[in-house]
Amino acid sequence: MRRKLIVGNWKMNGNLAGNQVLLGGIKEGAGNIACDLAICAPSPYLAQCQSELANTTIAWGAQDLSVHESGAYTGEISGVMLRDFGCRYVIVGHSERRTYHSESDELVAKKTLQALNAGLTPIVCVGESLAEREAGQTDIVVGRQISAVLAAINVTDLEKIVVAYEPVWAIGTGKTATPQMAQDVHALLRAKLVTTSPVADVKILYGGSMKPDNAKELLAMSDIDGGLIGGASLKAADFLAIGGAV
Repeated sequence: MRRKLIVGNWKMNGNLAGNQVLLGGIKEGAGNIACDLAICAPSPYLAQCQSELANTTIAWGAQDLSVHESGAYTGEISGVMLRDFGCRYVIVGHSERRTYHSESDELVAKKTLQALNAGLTPIVCVGESLAEREAGQTDIVVGRQISAVLAAINVTDLEKIVVAYEPVWAIGTGKTATPQMAQDVHALLRAKLVTTSPVADVKILYGGSMKPDNAKELLAMSDIDGGLIGGASLKAADFLAIGGAV
């Protein structure tokens, strides 16, 4: 059975003083959690995560990276730079990056490859919009997104990635995905991954507004290996409660 992974995505939130309190609370309760924990913080706070989380069981990572290794790309951050700060993970292709920054499937695939080349574990996000869900295109959209990544990386590197399914239509819309609805898409993703490599054991996280009150049911699904947590990761008690639901 795969060990569950709960990753906090702070998005564009945080400050030095608040982060210290939050990380302190998570560290204090992490010993009682029977799953892996990680924090993906805004880049300015990665040094703080490195300082606060070193010598703990909690990993940390970034929310994006450049497709370039180095050079004249003002404002970009390379995978090698992230490794300098002890990052283990980096989120790639989050729905907000795809929507607000027009990131294509091809760009996400290139970022995935760059992460792997830098020795990072990319958390590759896929998911459909409300319009796509209502048009019955979930399988097509999610399949296309993951296929672009699978085509870009070596099959031997497949087990080095994490996949996160985030139904965009269920985030901040008032609509909810039932555990079975989430499981159905996770099963689709699992089938595509197994077809690519029957031996690769890839974690698939759920990123559709997982909270303490729905985490247990979601994490009980056979193909849901953890969660990519947004708002609930900004409160130590909520984040730890999700981890404790495993």
